[in-house]
Amino acid sequence: MFENSIKAYEQACEVIPGGVDSPVRAFKSVGGTPPFIDRGEGAYLFDIDGNKYVDFVQSWGPLIFGHANKEIEEAVIATAKKGLSFGAPTLLETDLANEIVEMFDNIDKVRFVSSGTEAVMSAIRLARGVTGRNDILKFEGCYHGHSDSLLVQAGSGLATFGSPSSPGVPADLTKHTLLCEFNNIENLKKCFEDSDDISCVILEPIAGNMGLVPASPEFLKACRELCDANGALLIYDEVMSGFRASLKGASGILETQADIITFGKVIGAGMPVGAFAASKEIMGHLSPEGTVYQAGTLSGNPVAMAAGLTSLRKLKANPEVYEGLNAKAVKLVNGLKEVADKNGIGLQVDTRGSMFGFFFADKMPTNFKEVTDFCDFKRFATFHREMIKKGFYFACSQYEAGFMCTEISEDDIKNCIIAADEIMKNL
Repeated sequence: MFENSIKAYEQACEVIPGGVDSPVRAFKSVGGTPPFIDRGEGAYLFDIDGNKYVDFVQSWGPLIFGHANKEIEEAVIATAKKGLSFGAPTLLETDLANEIVEMFDNIDKVRFVSSGTEAVMSAIRLARGVTGRNDILKFEGCYHGHSDSLLVQAGSGLATFGSPSSPGVPADLTKHTLLCEFNNIENLKKCFEDSDDISCVILEPIAGNMGLVPASPEFLKACRELCDANGALLIYDEVMSGFRASLKGASGILETQADIITFGKVIGAGMPVGAFAASKEIMGHLSPEGTVYQAGTLSGNPVAMAAGLTSLRKLKANPEVYEGLNAKAVKLVNGLKEVADKNGIGLQVDTRGSMFGFFFADKMPTNFKEVTDFCDFKRFATFHREMIKKGFYFACSQYEAGFMCTEISEDDIKNCIIAADEIMKNL
């Protein structure tokens, strides 16, 4: 069933570290060999062995309209024929920026970059430049890319400066990063008591990198109030939730608003792109208007801008898409919950717009420690492997959220629940 993928993986390991260009793709946490993908069509992936999968990953979020959407594909091809990159301004950048800015009351300007990691790194530098402070405060379980100052692990205390969590990251580069427990207001307050040099608080308002774990309204309100009281900026990392949780991302369904928002590949419809955005006062500190430097040769790449512009305009013209996506997500996770209950298996489920998550646990986790303590990772790994065999492609880690696209049908969801029932009988 996977003979060609197994051979391809062995060959890839000879020339690519671990055989993959991003660690989670290696299937280390679930076992087995990752399918090597040949193509995507609508809701489906097809691997090099000819297997077909209903895709609940959708390139980790950006493909709201599924794979190879005709309109987006046509826009990409037409733009690519004019040239792949110029390193110079194009009208597409301004058009996409205008589409984004007009949706948000707290955003006046956008700077495009080439990845979510780059967007977050730049947003933090901007916050430091605006406030003249050095420390940043992040939360366990919120992933903001692999830049050095964000690869931290907890120290000995609850509220402490983080230590490097990866070789190659000097302690000097993480000494200004405070690490706090997600959804823990008292821990948050303690961090501000420990430092008077905090430039910003950064978090995923709807965390998708410890599974789907939304921040509570009370926690977000505390973040906002403490930032205001202490002269720090609040950054929402919406690389994953932007234009996914709603048309305006998490910011569109939350009362508490951020000073800076980062976006990811959703605004490029799957092309390599990211962005950070804020008020004109904050963005005015950014070069060439201000003194905070940030640059990128491929920033605002015309092909990525064309893809994102087409996708975003489709979404804005059809906002009812989100109701349909959420209805599908709810139907899927409620179906999984029902068959889990029937088979005596603890399963916790949740959705936010087109995002969904499920944990093999008897209690819903609210932070990273609870995810690690409550969840049965071995059971998830078995479930994932068996669902792959039946043609259903979920994120290959209990720590990842899932995504719905417009092309996934009611029959796809029904068949997925039937397959899950068959598997859970033996879990």
